[in-house]
Amino acid sequence: MRRRTVLGGLLASSLAACGKPASKDNGGLTKVRFVTDWKAQAEHGGFYQALASGEYRKRGLDVQIIPGGPGSNVPQLLASGAADLGMGSDNFIVLNLAQQKVPLKAVAAFFQKNPQVLIAHPDVKSIADLKGHPILLSNAARDTFWKWLQAKYHFTDDQVRTYNFNSGPFLSDPRAAQEGYLTSEPFTIEKAAHFKPSVFLLADDGYPSYATMVLARDEWISGKPAVIKAFVEASAAGWKAYLDGDPKAANAMILKDNPEMTQELIDQARAKLKSYGIIDGGDAKTLGIGAMTDARWAEFFKAASEEGLYPKDLDYKRAYTLQFLKR
Repeated sequence: MRRRTVLGGLLASSLAACGKPASKDNGGLTKVRFVTDWKAQAEHGGFYQALASGEYRKRGLDVQIIPGGPGSNVPQLLASGAADLGMGSDNFIVLNLAQQKVPLKAVAAFFQKNPQVLIAHPDVKSIADLKGHPILLSNAARDTFWKWLQAKYHFTDDQVRTYNFNSGPFLSDPRAAQEGYLTSEPFTIEKAAHFKPSVFLLADDGYPSYATMVLARDEWISGKPAVIKAFVEASAAGWKAYLDGDPKAANAMILKDNPEMTQELIDQARAKLKSYGIIDGGDAKTLGIGAMTDARWAEFFKAASEEGLYPKDLDYKRAYTLQFLKR
């Protein structure tokens, strides 16, 4: 299961001070360290596919995928120079960076639908039914989609219980709900508990956030645009091949990087990524995999600022750039 990355510390000054250039390997390829937001899984499959199939290498890149984990802070890793590009899992994260004037932007969004879900027991028929119920959330969730849920459904903070990436408390309390990812927890809960939980995909309920965005520092955007463009194009090709072609080589890399992963979990996750149009749906149908649009970002910011989550005069366009995408 993956979890969103949270922002911490004085990133603005750290990022401004970080100027380590991309290096070349012996073959003349540009080295790029790409850090993900969770352990290796099918939700990262397109990046692994691009690596396995040589899509990065044919564009002059020597890419290293650095798997994240429960304590990963992608913006901080970018700030410290421990990574060159990173994964951002939610619009709130990137807008928070923009609000703090951190010199970092989203340059592509490989998930058109955010796979975030709420999971409840089978008697719950809608998200609205969860008003007053205990809801298990991670700290990162409280800073992202929980704000949207509160605004839309008038949920209150006294409903929140701490989620420690263990579904035991959910299973033991028939009134409880918990956060999760469409491609992970519903499957593992059903396997463990032998019942099919109610699963509510927030994107299908109007949550307009992207997910699996690629984040880059402003200095790379201005100083290494060809590298970023090559990475985005290769990743898009990787995702198309992972969805529509043979994923075996990428899956082998995932299993190697994450010994806790199973082929069964990978297979059902990939199937859901395909059937729900997570990657190639929405604007990606016409603009290509990785697409973002001004209209989509404006929609998200309008909804968030009208609920008082951001000042209405915030320059939200600091959060992203479309220069590396098809128009």
